Amino acid sequence: MRNSLQLSVGTGSGTMLSIIGQLGMYDVMNTVALAAIGAVVSFVVTLLLQRWLRSK
Repeated sequence: MRNSLQLSVGTGSGTMLSIIGQLGMYDVMNTVALAAIGAVVSFVVTLLLQRWLRSK
């Protein structure tokens, strides 16, 4: 059982490291920017909906 766990951890971490190695800095920054924009839009829409529902 222990060998199976070690094999799984080794395979999973190797796969993750190979994926991270293929990502460029541009891709990472693009993802961060899109996530920030999405969070701001979600926050603003939530505030607007709360104000709109309170005014009814």
